This record gives sequence, C-alpha cells and structure tokens, in this order.
Amino acid sequence: MTTKALFRDDFYLATAEGTVTAVHPDGTIELDQTCFYATSGGQPGDTGFLERTDGSRIQLGQTRHGESKEIILHVPLEEQPRPEVGETLVLHVDWARRYKLMRMHTACHLLSVVCEYPITGAAVGEEESRVDFDMSDTIDKDEITARLVTLVTENHPVFTRWITDDELLANPGIVKSKNVRPPVGLGRVSLICIGEDSSVDSQPCGGTHVSETQEVGAIHIAKIEKKGKENRRFRIRFGVPEQSA
Repeated sequence: MTTKALFRDDFYLATAEGTVTAVHPDGTIELDQTCFYATSGGQPGDTGFLERTDGSRIQLGQTRHGESKEIILHVPLEEQPRPEVGETLVLHVDWARRYKLMRMHTACHLLSVVCEYPITGAAVGEEESRVDFDMSDTIDKDEITARLVTLVTENHPVFTRWITDDELLANPGIVKSKNVRPPVGLGRVSLICIGEDSSVDSQPCGGTHVSETQEVGAIHIAKIEKKGKENRRFRIRFGVPEQSA
C-alpha cells in the first residue's frame, strides 16, 4: 500500500499520526502516512519511536523503502512490541538527529555550488558528510571553506519547487549527480532551490533541508582526498577548522 510521505511537504514536521496498514513477518511496519524520512539519495532514514494509545513505545532503528519508493517501512529495534493493523500511532522523529542531517544535506548542496563539477557520490552524516566530484584539479580546502561560509552567512532562502517527471526528462542538465538519479515515478519531482528565484542553485533532490542557509551553522571542509585520477572526495564537518600548530 502507498504511504503518504508527509515530510515531502514539510521538512520540519517531527510528529504526526499514522494508522498501521501492514506488519510484515520481519517486523517492519507500514503506515498510511508518515513524517519519517526513508533512506535514499545518500541521506540516512529517520529514527525515533511510535507511541501507542496506552503510552508505550515502539523504538525504531531505521526507516527504509519497501519494494518501491511509494512504500515506506518503519524498522523496529529488536524485541519491540508489534502493533495491530488498523491501530493508530503517534509518530515521533528523533528531531535532534534529523535536524543535523537537514543542515548537513543543505551544506552538501552549497558545496555543489562552490565546486561546479559533476557529483559521483555522496553520503550525508550527522557529524561528517562526503561529496565526491569528477575532477582532477587541485583546490585549496580553506578557500572552499571560505566560500561555503559566505553562502551560509548570506542567509539565502531554501525552498522546494515541484516539477513533473516529464519536465525533468526535458531538462537533464539540472541533474548534478552522475550516479544518483532523482526520485522519479511519483508524477512529480522536488527541486531544492536556494536563493531568491533560485538565484544560487536549483537541483532535483528528495532529501530534507533547512529553510535558510544560516541554519547550516559553522561548517568547514576537513579534508580533500584523491580517489583516483579524476575523482576528489570532499569531507564536510560541522564547526570551525582546527588551526595548525
């Protein structure tokens, strides 16, 4: 059964109600709707808990997709109680963790603005993220950090605009990633836009992001690694860079 993904229209929605539509033999739980983000596009799925009417909790270790992107599975930790089909639960996302991932994911988008090379891979983390670029040039990490910080402190708005699958197919140049394809097949695709009238950036992405760049906070490039003749891995971390002795 299709799960209504509430997070697609509100990245800040941390609590919602959902009705259990299926409980699978492996314990995974389907709901009619959810505010839990499912692992996709380099961003980990949400954790948190499902609250039952008696106040007891079902702790979740991860959230992932089922056989299609339209199905979202909530994966309980071991030895958690199993809800009944038809039961209404209150969903609680681990907001501290989600917000870190939102800030990091937005920072990755800003890095793709600063480094205008095709992206070959990415992974969003709570404390560190990585973005791989198809490039052979040598770039100073302090210079990249300074440009990132500028975009953050300028406090550009970040918002979502929806286009159809056909519009995306007609404009393949807006896709920056060489390996991760935008989430198509749902009839519409979300563009994450940065800046007034998308003046800073606009690219397809199904992840969650903050609403203005200053929310990213202190950020820096910790390391740039050579991963092949024409591949460079940028490691992004929160905080200010450590000063060399």
